[in-house]
Amino acid sequence: MKKQKQSHRKTGRSPASGGRAKATGPGSGGAATGPRHEPPSLLPPAGQGETAAARLRAGVGTAAFRIAFLIFLAGVSTVAMSLAIPHEFAFFELGYLFTLSIYDLVLAMLGLSVTIGMAERRHEVLAIVIAFLGVMAPMLLFFDPIFHAILQSPLGHELFLIAPIAVMLSGVVLWLPPSLRRFAAPVAAAVVGFSLSLFIGLDDFGIGIKEFALAAVIGALWILLVPGLMLRPFRGNWLTIPARIIGSWLMVIAVIVTVSLYVPLSPDAPPLSDPTLPDGGATLDAPALPPLDPGIEDGLMEAPGGFGSPPPDGSLPGPELGDNPLLGGGRNTQP
Repeated sequence: MKKQKQSHRKTGRSPASGGRAKATGPGSGGAATGPRHEPPSLLPPAGQGETAAARLRAGVGTAAFRIAFLIFLAGVSTVAMSLAIPHEFAFFELGYLFTLSIYDLVLAMLGLSVTIGMAERRHEVLAIVIAFLGVMAPMLLFFDPIFHAILQSPLGHELFLIAPIAVMLSGVVLWLPPSLRRFAAPVAAAVVGFSLSLFIGLDDFGIGIKEFALAAVIGALWILLVPGLMLRPFRGNWLTIPARIIGSWLMVIAVIVTVSLYVPLSPDAPPLSDPTLPDGGATLDAPALPPLDPGIEDGLMEAPGGFGSPPPDGSLPGPELGDNPLLGGGRNTQP
């Protein structure tokens, strides 16, 4: 027994080591070394590219992306066939085509769709959808009394600013941090829904034809949800910079649209008559009378009073905007 203890001391072995000596590397001075791990920052660029490609393949392979992509293809195919095949449009077709024609609100809904793609929790997505539909549903169901009440309020003469404000809010939301974005996104969705309901309600078909209004709402939900649901499997910090770029574009577009609404419309008026010339200098290239409406030429409409004589000052009257508040009309008249 004593000899065995002495042999353990000489060889430096211990019973716990299982009779194996610790490995030593060259130049380590006999010190034990464990397995070597490279820090993540020292990975080669090829490894980072492979990681991004693997994440892309994993996102494309998810069931959520595939379902959203199929719905996206179905919507695009439906719109393409409606526009490519010559036929008489049904009211249902006119509904979603009408939504796509409101380009500024389409951009606002796409901005909210990017917000949906960046949402960290599902209840944030539900809050955006509920706020959007929660405003549109009562507006379309009770449009006449609600719109009459709006016209009687101070907001009635500034309704043409609702669409630019909706675009501006959707751009601002993309610049906010996640802690604020989850509260601001439903507010922006409510403003977008309010603006879209005004366009639908004031259209010639509007709420009187249920197929038209229903298809317009379905088209809006397709724009609002499908791109964001396709983006959700790839959400991460890399989306912050692209989202802010899109938000900047939306804010610039909102400013341009707002300025264009305040620029006065100038008709192409002919030059003033010169009393020193024969017939006041009137020529075929510069008529003294306003252009004749095609409906009056065809006998479908009656000419207004005093249409056969030129205006006293020799200039054309300005365009009549009417009482449509979305076109800026009725701003200087009392309701």
